[in-house]
Amino acid sequence: MLNKLSERLNRLLVRWKEEPLIPFVLLVIAGSLWGFTEISDEIGEGDAHSLDRQILLSMREPGNPSDPIGSVKLEEMGRDLTALGGFTILTGLTVSAAGVALVMRKRRLAGIITVAVMGGMILTTFVKRGFDRPRPDLVPHGVVVTNASFPSGHAMMAAVVYLTLGLLLARIQPLRPLRLYIVALSVMITLLVGVSRVYLGVHWPTDVLAGWTLGAAWALAFWLIAIRLEQR
Repeated sequence: MLNKLSERLNRLLVRWKEEPLIPFVLLVIAGSLWGFTEISDEIGEGDAHSLDRQILLSMREPGNPSDPIGSVKLEEMGRDLTALGGFTILTGLTVSAAGVALVMRKRRLAGIITVAVMGGMILTTFVKRGFDRPRPDLVPHGVVVTNASFPSGHAMMAAVVYLTLGLLLARIQPLRPLRLYIVALSVMITLLVGVSRVYLGVHWPTDVLAGWTLGAAWALAFWLIAIRLEQR
């Protein structure tokens, strides 16, 4: 029994030496899930409403909550950014990425991408139904919305899709600066999508923050799965 435990520990240490980011990623996943739990508790107790309200109104013209801050062009930019987290764009990216993986004869990679995104969509749906938080009613909505508010589906699925694709794509790049650039670009797009949801008045800030944390944990978990399958 002790010998088997020792062998498994040695294998784990060797794996961590080959992939030094694994312990850090595990901590980030644990921290993200803890953060989502804390945000959920705050919302359930009603403690987050005051801060949510303050941040949401700070993105509106003083004395006129119906008008987002900035010019008409900035408002249009917000709609363009929020579309990057919409169903059509994310589905197109997923299908395209899986198709490229299949053409490259990387069936496992195509499977990981497909399962990660489809699983993320299912998880988002169930979590939304479980909390069933109403949308913000302080300001007019800048785009059409049809379901519950918590967590932000756009923020969560942007994290799932862009971070998953970014991490997997970065992993096969030979140059470290290029890997960092791809990951940073994925993070930037995810953040912009989430901010646009608050700017357009369709989500509370805590909805977006919860979507980011849960989506990031999901993407990182599938990155670890990809490493495991690659080692096999």
